[in-house]
Amino acid sequence: MNISQIRYVLEIANSSSMRQAASRLFISQPALSASVRELEEELGILIFERTNKGISLTDEGREFVTYAKKVVSQYEIMEDRYLSRDSDKERFSVSAQHYNFAIRAFTALIRKYDPEKYIFSFHETRTREVLFDVRTMKSEVGIISFSGANEGVIRKLIREYGLEFTPLMQRETYVYMWKDHELAGRTELSIEELSEYPCVAFDQSDDSNFYLTEEAMADYEFKKLIKSDDRATTMELIAELHGYAIGSGMLSGDEAILQGLVSVKLKEEDPLTIGYIKRTDSYLSPYGRDYVEELLKYKEL
Repeated sequence: MNISQIRYVLEIANSSSMRQAASRLFISQPALSASVRELEEELGILIFERTNKGISLTDEGREFVTYAKKVVSQYEIMEDRYLSRDSDKERFSVSAQHYNFAIRAFTALIRKYDPEKYIFSFHETRTREVLFDVRTMKSEVGIISFSGANEGVIRKLIREYGLEFTPLMQRETYVYMWKDHELAGRTELSIEELSEYPCVAFDQSDDSNFYLTEEAMADYEFKKLIKSDDRATTMELIAELHGYAIGSGMLSGDEAILQGLVSVKLKEEDPLTIGYIKRTDSYLSPYGRDYVEELLKYKEL
């Protein structure tokens, strides 16, 4: 078994056919099939079920893919660190849900050190990816949040992933809407009063990740719900459809994308606890420690 074979399996699993996977990998279909069969024989399992209609993962194959993703992720981190042309550059990485204070702490860190040569990364991504990135050391520090509705699930994953969570702040629940919305002038609103307007929520990929949402009211059955995985698209949907989103109420006036948005207090209480995560079994680098120090400037709990 080698890293190329593992990557082949992942590409096939993400493709509609063996032919498409071979095209993406720039190898012939017979060579790809032979390599995967050789791997299956070595492992003594059947990764793919082959029929006239195409290929699909077996139960053993799905389990293999879960481990394969972790292996490839770790390999790519090592490859980037030791084998790339940029191996002499300083590195630091953060994965986060969308919070402006996390970005401000990141920029403060860069201004403080300003290394001569560096590759710093800030990954704005979904909840599970933040947890996974810190677990696999793609990022040293992650920024996540949870509400009362999904706190149990998030804390369970934090323990299982060998991570520790430090709370920074707690935010009450607000509704975001455009300033010309009929209800924008209110000081407080209930979900019932908003029932005829669409709620636009950040998409966490699939229904199995429902309780990994970074928004409050995760367990509420909205009458009208639109999922979006792009912030700019979310803003446009809210504006065009007189919709709303639910969040922490932390709006930044410096962001052009947020110009025109207002926040209104939501009557239903489901406060968001926001904080950072790191691995329990590893020490932070100087960059990691100083980034945490920057985050702690925003600590309220």
